[in-house]
Amino acid sequence: MSDNHVLLIRLAGPLQSWGINGRFARRDTHGRPTKSGVIGLCAAALGLDRDEPLGELAEVLYGVRADRPGTPLRDYHTVGGGTYPLRPRDLLTDHQRAAKAVADAASGSSEPGSFGRAELEAWYGSPKYVTADPVSGALVSKEVRRHALITERWYLSDAAFLVGLEHPDAALLARIAHALEHPKRLLWLGRKACPPSGDLALGVVPGQVREAFASHALLPDGVAPREGAAPAPAQSARPWAWIESPRPLPGVGPLQDQPVRFGADGGVHSLRWETRHRITISPNAHGWDIIL
Repeated sequence: MSDNHVLLIRLAGPLQSWGINGRFARRDTHGRPTKSGVIGLCAAALGLDRDEPLGELAEVLYGVRADRPGTPLRDYHTVGGGTYPLRPRDLLTDHQRAAKAVADAASGSSEPGSFGRAELEAWYGSPKYVTADPVSGALVSKEVRRHALITERWYLSDAAFLVGLEHPDAALLARIAHALEHPKRLLWLGRKACPPSGDLALGVVPGQVREAFASHALLPDGVAPREGAAPAPAQSARPWAWIESPRPLPGVGPLQDQPVRFGADGGVHSLRWETRHRITISPNAHGWDIIL
């Protein structure tokens, strides 16, 4: 009998995106939540700073059950370009544009004091870096983009995952569970455009991840069954699950999503190993009474 405990977490929402290799123009998503993404979610809920050591939070054994794997969704995404309204910060970060705006106002070609009305062609007004002009000393944008940036972003649509965090310290898991329901920072499912829906923390149970997955029913999808349709028995569902191994496994490729630390530079990750299982849901599986 294991002395470990498992915190069960529900990750569901209209969109999720758990990137592993996505950078710049192409932002991918893994087919399931990554350990790094979920630990980051818990760290945000606890209010940890990015450079703060993760401690026991990074030591939990991780598992994820795909109750509804979701549908891959591609977003053709553009940033900038086109016509944008003139804003006060544009004048602060670009002295040439400020001089032109003053000249236009003096000549009567623009309405004085009408920020948000005068329009600029092909201007991306969110400068990444602000620096001082070497001649005038005025604040200017060091990296100005005047044309649209095109990116390809991938999401999982209408997915639901049951995550298990296994650790001997039940008090630690209970603290994480409380934080997920009373977070100190905003939470999202991998990307800021993907807020979670309903309950996240579903309780702490004794045992190991695989046992917890087998003894709990599939997550409800919030869709009422058709009139006259009999619900499918829980034991007929055999979802896939991926469960972390505490030691390297021969013949199993590692994943580079074990968080070592988070930071503004993207953080540091190391290798971990996991195995894939078909989970047979017990006929006496625990059901759910949760907010969807």
